[in-house]
Amino acid sequence: MGRLRQVPRTGSDDPVVTAVYDHLFGDRDPVAEPGTATGTRGDWWTVMALVPDVLQHAVAGFLLYQSTERKLDPRRRELAQARVGWSAGSAFVFSQHCLALRKLGVPDEVVDALPAWQAAECFDAVDRLVLAYADCLVLDHGRVPDSLFESLRAHLSDEELLELTYIATLYLHHAVLSRALRTESDDRPDPLEGLGKALVDDGPAEP
Repeated sequence: MGRLRQVPRTGSDDPVVTAVYDHLFGDRDPVAEPGTATGTRGDWWTVMALVPDVLQHAVAGFLLYQSTERKLDPRRRELAQARVGWSAGSAFVFSQHCLALRKLGVPDEVVDALPAWQAAECFDAVDRLVLAYADCLVLDHGRVPDSLFESLRAHLSDEELLELTYIATLYLHHAVLSRALRTESDDRPDPLEGLGKALVDDGPAEP
């Protein structure tokens, strides 16, 4: 289960770890009795607790993006976060932000269309720009065509664009971290792992 050890409740007396565990798990030991309210096993948190100030930094990021000070529409923010999870191949980030979209009242039709948003008709023009931008951040490593950026700027303020970029790339960070450490639903083998050996064992590939 995962690649790093987890910190049980008795394994840390750091106040940040204690506060996070109390908030998410009540009085349970999340290593002995895993599980969160959103249906994940919770080991993202118990692994991050290995370095309490890193955990604190991550929690500060969550509080920042959920703050009432944000100018960006939460629906568009969550569309970007979910799409980042999909494009980065993180089942954890994708699933959690699909759940967040549903909690915002976004119809299932929209959430279910995220993997192939380009071919869906349920997204408005601004949604499509946001999703295209999220793909540029992940798949093109931040190479965003001027035409796309200027189209976004016609609908979003500079403040909203900064929030969108910061939050989307923050969740790219979380997606990469979760996949690398195999936490939560990202704890699975790479789909191509062992394929080269299988091809050798099964004979030459088809032309």
